[in-house]
Amino acid sequence: MSTTKPSASSSTPLNLTSDSAEQLLARARQRARELALNYAGALLPAEAYALLQQMPSARLLDVRTKAEWEWIGQVPGASKVEWNTWPGGQRNPAFIEELRASLPEQTAPLLLLCRSGGRSSAAAEAATRAGYSLCINILEGFEGDKDSASQRNRLGGWRHAGLPWAQS
Repeated sequence: MSTTKPSASSSTPLNLTSDSAEQLLARARQRARELALNYAGALLPAEAYALLQQMPSARLLDVRTKAEWEWIGQVPGASKVEWNTWPGGQRNPAFIEELRASLPEQTAPLLLLCRSGGRSSAAAEAATRAGYSLCINILEGFEGDKDSASQRNRLGGWRHAGLPWAQS
């Protein structure tokens, strides 16, 4: 994972946790129990970034569309496999095949990211069924939820947390 500094377009200061990798994994598993997830766990963006920094074997998988990577921004060093294809938004029938080609190691932590946490949750379930044993969804996603003005990047998300990202 890249250690690139936050983008100049970040609107909030970087606020990383000082928790150990073991504590972060325990928190992810606890959330999985609380939320009745069908995969290993869930972390907030800053927690996910901290885990990526502490565990060199951990991988970040961005499951948004090619259009989102190009037009909205992307996380440096992330692997990319579309969950839904662009254009059209249909489910990517080759998701697991592309995942295995991109990230063949199935026992390392796999942190999944989408726009707001929904597609990455579905992708984490699919990856778990395919044999990936430590799938962790990144809650809030890259852009977070919409605010009262129907705009993203103001209520949670990777970018709002001030974490590294780049505009294409």
